[in-house]
Amino acid sequence: MTLAFDSYRNLSDADCEERIRKAKASLGKDLVILGHHYQREDVYRHADLTGDSLRLSRLAAQSRAKHIVFCGVHFMAEVADILTSPEQIAILPDLSAGCSMADMANLSKVERAWRELSSLLDPEETVTPVTYINSAADLKAFCGEHGGIVCTSSNAGKILEWAFSKREKVLFFPDQHLGRWSGHKMGIPQEEMLVWDYDLPMGGHSVEAIKKARMLLWKGHCSVHQMFQPQHIESFRKKYPEGRVIAHPECRFEVCRLSDEVGSTETIIKTIAASPPGTRWLVGTELNLVNRLAGEFGSQEKIVQFMSPTFCMCSTMARIDPQHLLWTLENLLEGHVVNRITVPENDAKLAKLALSRMLEAS
Repeated sequence: MTLAFDSYRNLSDADCEERIRKAKASLGKDLVILGHHYQREDVYRHADLTGDSLRLSRLAAQSRAKHIVFCGVHFMAEVADILTSPEQIAILPDLSAGCSMADMANLSKVERAWRELSSLLDPEETVTPVTYINSAADLKAFCGEHGGIVCTSSNAGKILEWAFSKREKVLFFPDQHLGRWSGHKMGIPQEEMLVWDYDLPMGGHSVEAIKKARMLLWKGHCSVHQMFQPQHIESFRKKYPEGRVIAHPECRFEVCRLSDEVGSTETIIKTIAASPPGTRWLVGTELNLVNRLAGEFGSQEKIVQFMSPTFCMCSTMARIDPQHLLWTLENLLEGHVVNRITVPENDAKLAKLALSRMLEAS
């Protein structure tokens, strides 16, 4: 009989910590816990492997563990299910751990946009669909079916080069900011990158504007990275003119343009790690990671601070807590799998095609 979560809800974090360690030891090599960089510290410390979402899924696929417990969000566990073998089981400790950005582009909205584009041109011949890895499996499958591809925040530039080598336009979803910054780095003028408002007919644009555009950027964003503003950087530079600024490309264009460095989560970590002792950094990305970097490099007298004066973490990432992780593991000890993530076979096949194109192109 499956253990009910209600009996775990009010456990103290200290009790959970000790029982998680015991459960991990008992499960042994049958278990691997994946911890995304944005996870809260009391969960992150239990991870066997840490990193960004794609790296973790690829590492899980290389492991022999039967149970893949992904401390991240829903789309990450889907990617793990797609890339791992049929014998491996992907698990998300809390099914409410989603991604607001990913939710901004669902299959029905993207298919409607594709139909609207079909009334103006032949999208199968002129438009390459590109989805950020922060998207649902069925959108990755859509890209696989329609000659498209997946990208990450670190390889988006190379993926756009691939996309434009196939067709003259790109439909980029769900994050407009990653698409805009990546297009800008390729030299695409701002006026040739239109925001596609999925609530308006034809994305809110005229036939002429759509035909002239090179990139159609989905009206989506990350709620955490959206909060960073140019004035945060300007205030930092006035106070610390020697300081350095680094931002994730999910930040708005004006923030990226004012930053010294723009890069993925892994790039942010590596850049700060490689900087000289005593360097001061203003960082535009999720709070848990920034706090972790501040602690890790404090011994080198590096000062790492969050870009916004208002603290905000990814609320959906934070839903995986020690109580849910313990509940998941102790159910495995009893022979029960809770919250298994399974991508339908056809979607998995097409999504893997789009992911394979990405790996080959990058």
